[in-house]
Amino acid sequence: MVGFRAIGATLLLCLTAAFGPGNAEAVEARGPFMQIGVEAPRPIGQQGLCKRSPAECRPVAQPGQAKPLVLTRSLIHTIATINVSVNAQIKPESDEKIYGVEEYWTYPASTGDCEDFVLRKRKRLHEEAKIDLGNLLITVVKKTNGEGHAVLTLHTTDGDFILDNLNWRVLLWSDTPYAFLKRQNTGDPGKWNRIANGRDVLVGAVDR
Repeated sequence: MVGFRAIGATLLLCLTAAFGPGNAEAVEARGPFMQIGVEAPRPIGQQGLCKRSPAECRPVAQPGQAKPLVLTRSLIHTIATINVSVNAQIKPESDEKIYGVEEYWTYPASTGDCEDFVLRKRKRLHEEAKIDLGNLLITVVKKTNGEGHAVLTLHTTDGDFILDNLNWRVLLWSDTPYAFLKRQNTGDPGKWNRIANGRDVLVGAVDR
């Protein structure tokens, strides 16, 4: 099995730290994969994006056809590079301040909200790393302070990993401090599903 944590030491020094050590208790409690539940409403911001750009929300695979991504050394290096690059290039700013509205999903130029980081990473990973969109899933979470947040889930054979503008490391979802609420459907980015085991925020993860 080739995993982020297993081969992190072989990456370039500047990227090695991007793959944080795993939390054994967290992985055991939540498991490496999110358990996907019933259909959930689309976020308001994505509803607007779908109206402006319908191609963003068209089905990408038939039900049951989407296969988890198989990780390789070179692919892990590319994923880490793109994650760090996007986090460094975009200045965090609220949609209210940029566009004058509470939620506006779009591809950022130089500033953007959390979901804009996600959209840019998703696009680059699809175009540059040739990762299937069914394995690049926008995910809605709740931070420990109760605020909503968006991250990108990378669905792989080794587990569900998180790319986050608040953390430049790529972490297994169970190693993050978030309560996971819902994410895009693997076959249809215009549909969303609740995360059945996503609300148990782990003390071990929060305290790190």
